[in-house]
Amino acid sequence: MTRLGRGFSYTMQNDAVSPVSADVVFASTRFPKYKIGANNQIVEVKEDQKMLSHKEMVARETALLLEQQQRLSVRDLASKFEKGSAAAAKLSDEARLKEAASLEKHVLLKKLRDALEALRGRVGGKNKDDVEEAIAMIEALAVQLTQREGELIQEKAEVKKLATFLKQASEDAKKLVDEERAFARAEIENARAAVQRVEEALQEHERISRASGKQDLDELMKEVQEARRIKMLHQPSRVMDMENELQALRIQLAEKSKCSLQLQKELEMSKKGDKNKPHLYEIDGMEALGSYLRIYPCSDSAPDLSECTIQWYRSTAEGGKRELISGATKSEYAPEPFDVGRILQADISTSDHTTTIMTSAPIDPAAGLGNYVEALVRRHDTEFTVVVIQMNGVDQPSQSIHVLHIGKMRIKLRKGQTTMAKEYYSNSMQLCGIRGGGNAAAQSVYWQAKMGLSFILAFESERERNAAIMLARRFAFDCNIMLAGPDDRSAAGT
Repeated sequence: MTRLGRGFSYTMQNDAVSPVSADVVFASTRFPKYKIGANNQIVEVKEDQKMLSHKEMVARETALLLEQQQRLSVRDLASKFEKGSAAAAKLSDEARLKEAASLEKHVLLKKLRDALEALRGRVGGKNKDDVEEAIAMIEALAVQLTQREGELIQEKAEVKKLATFLKQASEDAKKLVDEERAFARAEIENARAAVQRVEEALQEHERISRASGKQDLDELMKEVQEARRIKMLHQPSRVMDMENELQALRIQLAEKSKCSLQLQKELEMSKKGDKNKPHLYEIDGMEALGSYLRIYPCSDSAPDLSECTIQWYRSTAEGGKRELISGATKSEYAPEPFDVGRILQADISTSDHTTTIMTSAPIDPAAGLGNYVEALVRRHDTEFTVVVIQMNGVDQPSQSIHVLHIGKMRIKLRKGQTTMAKEYYSNSMQLCGIRGGGNAAAQSVYWQAKMGLSFILAFESERERNAAIMLARRFAFDCNIMLAGPDDRSAAGT
């Protein structure tokens, strides 16, 4: 009789069998029931769940195929049956191989347990306890093996379901791609048809437009020729007649203005009760924007103006607060837009006496000048032809013709392609009518572009000069700049 040593159980536990964790949960708490059949085949006794054999599974699939026979043709039925048979055979072979490997493990465990059971009846004492411990370990291994096989079967079922789902999803995706491709092809065909229709419509429209445009052009040329013929026949004489009438009206208006001014002065003198009081000086000229005023002596006892000191002022009303006009120290003065609506005064001083004279009424605005300036405001940039009389106090040649650009943000003076000055509106910029200079004063302005750079510019007419001043002050006001002359304190007269 073979005697098992004491170290058998420990060797078995440490080398042959891996330790089982205490938190392992087995599907069953007892040893599975097996029967060893022929050729050492283990037959498991099923208690609860009934497992179908491969033959039964093939029979069940065959029944399902027979049920679908009414919907499938003979050829399709045969093809599916052959594919099903081949797949079933393949699965059967794979299952048999896996089952054989699993059965080999179970056979070994069964034989080992039987040997230990036989050995347990032959030994006693300490050795019998070791044998029983070994039997308990083998039973635990068998339970663990059974649980592992169940998990593998469950994983196999899940993998099969996932493969089926992926196959179905692939088929659905392929079907969706085919549908989208067909829809895209249909849309492309519709778009091509629409483009072709548009091209045909454009070609037809172009052909019709070409024909109608040629006809309209011919009619327009005929109308232009007729208009030119009428203009050549009638316009010259009409324009000349209108110009002559306007010139005559201007002369009459100037004469009437002088008479009216003289009457107003006599009326003012009579109201003051100083008709008998001799007047040394008077102001001559139209008291309106666009003209110039001149001081002249009206008495033989009046001192010569060249020996007197002259200073012009503007005031809001007769007797009101006066505002000095810086630089206006000549006997001539041309009112500018600041002076509109104000009374102009002049102090004529000698060594021992000062005489004050004033206009009989506030300065009138020029007719139509406001509408002209409003039309220029709508432009981004307005050009004026000017002549530079002085630059930084130095006289310039009379042929020095320049172009003055008055824009919404800046003023630029150029001659041809050469820029003389280009400055944005700022507090250091000044612009006003020239204060003195005789008959040309009504057409001239003083412009200080910046500190150290100033010009005296002459315009083509009084209208252009006053429009340029008003336009520049309007744009400067939009930039929060009060554009005025030297020492002017407000823009109330603009």
